[in-house]
Amino acid sequence: MSFEHQLNLRVAEKHEDGVTVHFDLLPNYLNSNGVLHGGVTASLADEAAWHAMENRFGYGVRPSTTTELKVNYLRPISGKQVSARAYLVRAGKTLCVSRVDIFDEAKNLAAIGIVTYMLL
Repeated sequence: MSFEHQLNLRVAEKHEDGVTVHFDLLPNYLNSNGVLHGGVTASLADEAAWHAMENRFGYGVRPSTTTELKVNYLRPISGKQVSARAYLVRAGKTLCVSRVDIFDEAKNLAAIGIVTYMLL
C-alpha cells in the first residue's frame, strides 16, 4: 500500500491554480501531546503540493521528486479532519514550487508549507 493511501488523503476540489485535499486525523498520527505529529503535517504538505502539480500537468505525465520542504507550524492540529489548500506558485521546466495552507477542523490556519518538486 502506498504512503499516500496509508494517509487516506483525498482530493476534495481541483482549482485552476492547485487543489484542496482532506485528511482524516487518526489516533496513530498524533504525537505524545495528542495533536497531529509534525512529520505527518509535513507529509500532508508534500502530498498536497504533489497533487497540485499533477493537477496542472496530468497525473503520471511528469515524474518528479521533492527537492525542498519547509513548514511553519502555527498552532496545534486536533479534531477529526484536516484540510489543505495547495497553490502552484510556479511551474517551470524543471522545478515546481507550491504553497500549502493547512487548516484544522475549525478552519484555523495551522501550518504553512513551501514545497519544491524537481521534474525528472
